Amino acid sequence: MIPVNPDRFLADLHALREIGASGIGKGVVRPAFSGDDIKARQWIAARMTEAGLEVHIDPVGSVWGLAAAEKSLLIGSHSDTQPEGGWLDGALGVIAGLEIARASIEAGGPPVSAVNFEDEEGRFGVTTASTIWSGALSLEVADELTDRDGVTFADARGAMAHLVTGPFVDPARFSGFLEMHIEQGPWLDQAGDTAAVVSDIVGIRDMRITFEGEQNHAGTTPMHMRRDAFQAVSLFNARLNDRLRNVVTPQTVWTIGHINLSPNAHSVVPGKAVFSMQWRDGDTDRLSRMEAIIRDTAAEVAAEQGMELHYSSLLGLEPVPMDVGAQAALKAAAETHAKGRWRALQSGALHDAANLSRLMPVGMLFVPSIDGISHAFEEDTHEEDLVKGLEILADAAGRWAV
Repeated sequence: MIPVNPDRFLADLHALREIGASGIGKGVVRPAFSGDDIKARQWIAARMTEAGLEVHIDPVGSVWGLAAAEKSLLIGSHSDTQPEGGWLDGALGVIAGLEIARASIEAGGPPVSAVNFEDEEGRFGVTTASTIWSGALSLEVADELTDRDGVTFADARGAMAHLVTGPFVDPARFSGFLEMHIEQGPWLDQAGDTAAVVSDIVGIRDMRITFEGEQNHAGTTPMHMRRDAFQAVSLFNARLNDRLRNVVTPQTVWTIGHINLSPNAHSVVPGKAVFSMQWRDGDTDRLSRMEAIIRDTAAEVAAEQGMELHYSSLLGLEPVPMDVGAQAALKAAAETHAKGRWRALQSGALHDAANLSRLMPVGMLFVPSIDGISHAFEEDTHEEDLVKGLEILADAAGRWAV
């Protein structure tokens, strides 16, 4: 096991939390390329330098602490947050990578590099920087992406241009990647478990559905004559929940997360509804069966309610299994440090590890989220679980890096 320093690890975590602190609980506001995001990346770079790592900042703002070896194990995550984020989401994995790399240098252990990817939280897309680094998205295409305010990725990353030290790091430098993260769900907290070895990251399907009926006066249009687009959405949602019941597992999720009514006025029957439809599962076949049910249900409702039906293109991200060797190292370490208090668990959230799996073997470790809360100011984890997770990850890194 690489002999980590828990007190130093926790001190760094809390110091990072102060950059962009919301003033509400332990909340943090540090969206990608914001002033506090850049300040945090500079602080992390300085800590990497102090640790004896070679700091490299690539063209999209990812910060690397590179070991002095031709080949090293890579550990990290991201430090940018949601617009109203928690102090651990991503930051935990970055500081864990820093501490393990630093401790390994001090102990003369295996070479470990650390990384802090930019825009994992999706100001401009989904896991933007690691998607670019993996080769799944070109920088030229990424530069045209815009955030909700119309700012382009090219303009946003320009705020870090003076900090860039060179081109993208060659993935061939790394033997594998480990990422430690809070679970962002309830399973570990409810069970009283200390950690989870991630088996796979679920696949995601996402599209927009449009019901187009007839806009009309809300006071004079009889109910039986209405072609109300929102009523179509409501009926679709109720039927979908019922029809998916015998297809899904307890880990399967589906969400209508955004709806836009037109004309969105108090006294007007909405003639058009555009809404997001997202579903996640670890099985590709089940994702396809869910898609068929979603489309059939929408078509049925549209016919019954006199609606025109339209679909956007479908976003498809495939399930990503974690490397067998990484899982074995993590499981052995978990049994050593948390005997009987760990489990294997699927990740329902997307992480940078999914992109890195295109380049190298990857593994992930979860620690509990109190009450299953994440992407919120209330996000938190007991410090003893944070330390135990660090010890498990360091042990696994020592086993897997050999």
